[in-house]
Amino acid sequence: MSLSKRCAAELFGTFWLVLGGCGSAVLACKFPGAGIGFAGVALAFGLTVLTMAYAIGHISGCHLNPAVSVGLTVAGRFPARDLAPYIVAQVIGAIIGAGVLYLIATGTSGADIGGFATNGYGVNSPGGYSLGAAFLCEVVMTAFFLFVILGATDKRAPAGFAPIAIGLCLTLIHLISIPVTNTSVNPARSTGPALFEAIVNTDALGQLWLFWVAPIIGAVIAGVLYPLIAGRDDAQG
Repeated sequence: MSLSKRCAAELFGTFWLVLGGCGSAVLACKFPGAGIGFAGVALAFGLTVLTMAYAIGHISGCHLNPAVSVGLTVAGRFPARDLAPYIVAQVIGAIIGAGVLYLIATGTSGADIGGFATNGYGVNSPGGYSLGAAFLCEVVMTAFFLFVILGATDKRAPAGFAPIAIGLCLTLIHLISIPVTNTSVNPARSTGPALFEAIVNTDALGQLWLFWVAPIIGAVIAGVLYPLIAGRDDAQG
């Protein structure tokens, strides 16, 4: 599959992740009398990855996340030459997804987008968690996410079940960490909404650095540890 087609799939898939996951938080989470709550948002993020993994996994590997691409590169599962194009496609997809969500969310009288599903710490953390707590949470959650991805997609693992394991893992991660950071583990997912939230809250961009640095550190940790524990899988994906 050509790089352009794989990048197009990554753009489309990341668009869906932001629209589906962040959209559930912005549009449905606090709906009067019938909000889906944290559990519903967590499930929505998991479902976006699960559905896209089956839809485009055979095209691009369905990374949808710069940290995932970095982790797979470190683990020897993804060619370094394709890393930058994948990350660019993912970020563009996330921005487009956030833009579509913004247009939908502001399409009613008296629209209040709240925090627009952005990630943050301190006053921008749902639970008021500190920078240190947020940083540790994002590193650990991303490391486990990558570890599960590497294990589930290992050519020695049972075939066909990886999307389920990965989607459920992302759901669990959100159930743990939404109160801490609103859950990133994905720099592209953080960037798209932050750009639109910055229209009313410049802190969204001021804190964005953490949601690039911490997930990538976590991904590198998993990319190093998994081959040490399981042995190296030389399959490209």
